[in-house]
Amino acid sequence: MDRKIKVVQFGCGKMSKYLMRYVQEKGAELVGAFDMNPALVGKDVSEITGGAETGIKIQSAADFDSALKELKPDVCVVATRSTVEEISDAFRTCAKNSVNAISTCEEAIYPWNSSAELTAELDKLAKDHNVTLSGSGYPDMYWGVMVDTIAGSLHTLNKIKGVSSYNVEDYGIALAEGHGAGLSIAEFENQIGQYNDLGYEETLEAINEGKVVPSYMWNQNGWLCDRFGLTIKSQTQKCVPVTHPGDLESSTLGLTVKAGYATGMEAIVTTETEEGITIETHNLGYVYGPEDFDMNTWTFEGEPDVEVVVDKPDTVKLTCANLINRIPALIDAEAGYVTTDKLPNNRYIVKDMHEYVKNK
Repeated sequence: MDRKIKVVQFGCGKMSKYLMRYVQEKGAELVGAFDMNPALVGKDVSEITGGAETGIKIQSAADFDSALKELKPDVCVVATRSTVEEISDAFRTCAKNSVNAISTCEEAIYPWNSSAELTAELDKLAKDHNVTLSGSGYPDMYWGVMVDTIAGSLHTLNKIKGVSSYNVEDYGIALAEGHGAGLSIAEFENQIGQYNDLGYEETLEAINEGKVVPSYMWNQNGWLCDRFGLTIKSQTQKCVPVTHPGDLESSTLGLTVKAGYATGMEAIVTTETEEGITIETHNLGYVYGPEDFDMNTWTFEGEPDVEVVVDKPDTVKLTCANLINRIPALIDAEAGYVTTDKLPNNRYIVKDMHEYVKNK
């Protein structure tokens, strides 16, 4: 590409502090920012990212459609909510305006196994307008590409087990509430845990009916199976509350999580495949106590056995950096809803971002 990539940001909450800064520091041109919070509208984006004024004011989300027609960006970064249904209107608006879009939305990493009908609709719309929609972030690399790469060094593979944790305080209220943070144990079991004993087909039906929210690892296991070329025989999900012996303050929820209440949850997803490989993944998202920290550990059972530990990863910055580094491949990708298992592995951007775009 012989000019700078033009980017707009949709959603100017906690993650955008890094997303918008990284866009600019990687040599792209940030041309607009939008949010639904009236308290943010009219602020210069530098009030979010830090540094000198940019002259780019945050606009109301209500003006998103008309602004895209005027700005004509190449890419929109969507950082709002955690399900594809919640970001679908933003994706539709982008597609109809011939704007590629990529989101931090956790389900967006691989929504084909949780929101197939909606994803197919978005896929068709993107193809009709010759753009690409996708999701990326920390899971893309540290639960996906890294796992695939390590597995490629083994002779035989019987089981993959991943355990990852993150502080829900870092990601906003939608994620914290989705993890059951602040609920009593009885409320947690009634709202989330009551579906733990469902089988594969029952879980799929409950997801389709909106009774069960797929955990992030539900989608991630689908990503891994697609990447490996594995055929899923069964997949189950269990969600259990995480608690703390003392009260914890949550600035994100705006309340005190009482001792013994759910500070969040651990979701365990187990996938059995026709090829005999088991994938068992645990993601723990909760309000951290003073002794807690992020972790990411993957073990591979086979010949030979391997364990990989990412010690205290900065999941917020890694989410943002990985997504921004995906932008050139997003622009080059075929039209449609294209999950990142179909894209080339991410690379470190040394030159200005547009110099990595080959096809457009």
